[in-house]
Amino acid sequence: MLKRFKLSRYVHCSRFLCQNPSYGFCSAGSKPSDSGTVVNSHESESETDWEGLLKPFDLEKLRKSLNWITPFQLRKLLELPLDVPTSMEIFQWAGKQKGYCHTFDVYYTLIDKLGAAAEFKVIDRLLLEMKEEGVVFKESLFMLIMKCYGRAGFPGQATRLLLDMRNVFSCEPTFKSYNVVLEVLVAGNCPQVAPNVFYEMFNKGISPTVYSFGVVMKALCLVNELDTACSLLRDMTKHGCVPTAVVYQTLIHALFKANRVNEASKLLEEMFLMGCTPDVETFNDVIIGLCKVDRIHEAAKLVDRMLVRGFTPNSVTYGVLMHGLCRTSRVDEAKVLLSKVPQPNIVLCNTLINGYVRNGRLDEAKDVLNESMLATGCRPDVYTYNILINGFCKKGLMVSALETVREMESKGCKPNVITYTILIDGFCKEGQLEEARYIVDEMSVRGFSLNTVGYNCIIRALCKDGDIHEALQIFSGMSSKGCKPDIFTYNSLIYGLCKVDQMEEALGMYRDMLLEGVIANTVTYNTLIRAFLGKGATEDALKLVNDMLFRGCPLDEITSNGIIKALCNDGAVDKALAFFEEMIRKGLNPHVISCNILINGFCRIGKVQNSLDFLRDMIHRGLTPDIVTYNSLINGLCKMGHIRDALNLFDKLQTEGISPDAITYNTLITSQCRERMLNDAYVLLSRGVANGFVPNDVTWYILVRNFVKEGNEDW
Repeated sequence: MLKRFKLSRYVHCSRFLCQNPSYGFCSAGSKPSDSGTVVNSHESESETDWEGLLKPFDLEKLRKSLNWITPFQLRKLLELPLDVPTSMEIFQWAGKQKGYCHTFDVYYTLIDKLGAAAEFKVIDRLLLEMKEEGVVFKESLFMLIMKCYGRAGFPGQATRLLLDMRNVFSCEPTFKSYNVVLEVLVAGNCPQVAPNVFYEMFNKGISPTVYSFGVVMKALCLVNELDTACSLLRDMTKHGCVPTAVVYQTLIHALFKANRVNEASKLLEEMFLMGCTPDVETFNDVIIGLCKVDRIHEAAKLVDRMLVRGFTPNSVTYGVLMHGLCRTSRVDEAKVLLSKVPQPNIVLCNTLINGYVRNGRLDEAKDVLNESMLATGCRPDVYTYNILINGFCKKGLMVSALETVREMESKGCKPNVITYTILIDGFCKEGQLEEARYIVDEMSVRGFSLNTVGYNCIIRALCKDGDIHEALQIFSGMSSKGCKPDIFTYNSLIYGLCKVDQMEEALGMYRDMLLEGVIANTVTYNTLIRAFLGKGATEDALKLVNDMLFRGCPLDEITSNGIIKALCNDGAVDKALAFFEEMIRKGLNPHVISCNILINGFCRIGKVQNSLDFLRDMIHRGLTPDIVTYNSLINGLCKMGHIRDALNLFDKLQTEGISPDAITYNTLITSQCRERMLNDAYVLLSRGVANGFVPNDVTWYILVRNFVKEGNEDW
């Protein structure tokens, strides 16, 4: 038994009689199987009603008269809005009555109140007390506690209680308890545990319900076990459960998010066959999925089916379809679709205007703004104008962009920071820095300040123009204006410093960027590495490569090829090969260009056999040699005087379907002429011309010079 507390330690009932009544109570007929939660009511009651309700439970009178209190009266008293300590005191006081035993309903009501207050240790003690007192447990009590655990954020405790029901309290759980635990686990962000509970139902011989299937399928979808979830859909009928619309909608939404649009479409068809009615959001999931993979025609047909079946597409439906049409350059069809929308809005109109702008049809975009929008009753907003202004700026039509700004102002639509930033970017990209400064001044007059994007536009333009001094001045004033430099700011400045050969300052900017917490990206490293390679500072470039890889930034193909080429040019071909192998180990896919650089490097230092070995390794890796590969090898063999091997390789490349070019023929003809094999050179040229080769000026120069030289010697 729980330790019994003295009544004097807590608030006496006389306090309740003095309080202003402001609570409603459960009716006398309420059952413990209900939620048991006291419902607050703000409806005013007369003082007489309040006193009348409390009169049977006057604690002071009970104490003085020692009248008997029944379990029914105790339950009604516990349902009152008393705090937990007072409720516990009353509960234990009543239990002291001679011959009195608490009933299940009393325990249920008290545990309901304790659960709402998250007093789970007290609940555990009460459950053990019920067991000791021989109270017969009912499943509804455990379901109540499980739900309280869920609301308190303890889904694992709900699972523990499910096990204790049978093992500790000899109460057999039914599908109802399992359903509550499944729901608590999914709602409590523990979906990975839900399938274990679900399969436990099968092991105990408990048949799951449609709700059980629905919740566990949702859990499987949350942990990306879509195949298992779909297989459960097929198992439902084996257990006498018919899938509902909610089950199908859960699976379709998960398949859409996983880009498995074909399966989502098939499930939608199955919904119709099973007589389930999808909602508009389910249609939208499939339509969005189809549009993402450019299956616009199928998406449009699905919208037509919606209309035929009596569904009303919403703005999301039309917006997604219009966006898909515009993205695939079918803007005119999007315009026709907009004309069919019952209540077009500004977002749909902006989508159409953006479609015309992206496809370079600015005049038609302007027609939509000036004509179609007015016809549909939509008033252009600042975003509408910004789309059009951005289109003009990207085309370099800055005059038209400024005219659009004046037009929007004349119609009562004021430009915002984005408008001015678009103009600044447009002028900077056109190299019109003075006009960009004028826009900045106009912003200031109107109470706007440059944002980070605006600063980046100006700094990038100045660095591109070689005016790194002014760019650094603007950069130094950013922080005082409340703008934090980002990766684009630093990349522009590093590029500008490298361009004017201030490598130490560029490295200093790179270090400052890291100290400011800005993470360097591939552009940062590529800019610095290429600058060092351009100066012949290969070792410095390699240090940056190591730093780049250490910080988790992937090395791209262009930079790795630059390093390999620089090492080969320095004669360190073996080091270049080691670098190439290291990049492959780090996950960079080998490319034929990298292989060609290495083959050419080996040939240049006379290691033709190494280049041939590398060619075999290259083919083994799944790469296909191209004409550049063979030209490097042929040139290397010819330089070594192995003309016969070069000609064999020449024949091989043709059998592999590669057409020799002018470099191939000129290399072989030059070598043959050098070895006084003029007839062979002539035969080779004749064969080439017969196969479609057109000699260039270099070819004729080689032949004429050598034939003349041969004739002079014979003379």
